[in-house]
Amino acid sequence: MKDTMDISYFSILISYSALVIPVLIFLYYKIRLIKSMLLSVLRMTVQLFFMALYLEYIFKWNNAWVNSAWVLIMVVVSAVSSIRHSNLKLKYFLLPILFSGFLSLLLTDAFFLGVVIKLEYLFETQYFVPISGMILGNILKYNIIGLTEYYSSIGRDQDLYYFLLVHNHPKKARVPFIRSAFKKAISPYIATISVIGLISLPGMMTGQILGGTSPVIAIKYQVLIVIGIFIACILNLYLSILFTNRSVFDAYGSIRKGIMRKEKKNK
Repeated sequence: MKDTMDISYFSILISYSALVIPVLIFLYYKIRLIKSMLLSVLRMTVQLFFMALYLEYIFKWNNAWVNSAWVLIMVVVSAVSSIRHSNLKLKYFLLPILFSGFLSLLLTDAFFLGVVIKLEYLFETQYFVPISGMILGNILKYNIIGLTEYYSSIGRDQDLYYFLLVHNHPKKARVPFIRSAFKKAISPYIATISVIGLISLPGMMTGQILGGTSPVIAIKYQVLIVIGIFIACILNLYLSILFTNRSVFDAYGSIRKGIMRKEKKNK
């Protein structure tokens, strides 16, 4: 296979011109997302280029402590982002979400890197950092959906919740809301899995093929990462709900006041 073609910085700048399409659509329909979109693209660009410089050194060092510290930072950022985008308060959710994210990533990495791939050195930068990053990125996405649905639905249907609470143990009273959270969070990923290879070519497999890896090997890794992400998302959402329940509900099963942040109204 041929080596991957490099892309000039000038070509990267040209690619930004395509953003005029969403800008024009937003302007026409008066959708107030232009500023946030441009800031997000700018942040993404700066963060990725800084990461590229940093990863150059991480790959050279290949040190377990450095790699673990980098992944731990990613866990913290993922937890904080998950809480903020779920419109929840940090003081109730930070420690439980941090612990659930760390534990679910630890178990997933240990199984897939240690048992399935059988790495001699579990903290091998080439595998440990990118795979952990892909898992955390998806954990963040689906945790936001699940937690938002879980606590919003309890807030919306408090009468139903307290009716169930009167007639059941607190854990059983929360079952319908947990079921709803899992369905809403995980259904999109199940739908995505079902069309992988038919409609979409996943990023990891595409990147490996562009890098010169055999398509067969790339597919094997893609199957592994899809299953790993799915397991991690399920496990993390379960642990997030399990651990946050301890700080959000009192001994009688009543939900504490003020767990949700007040949304800022658009002017």
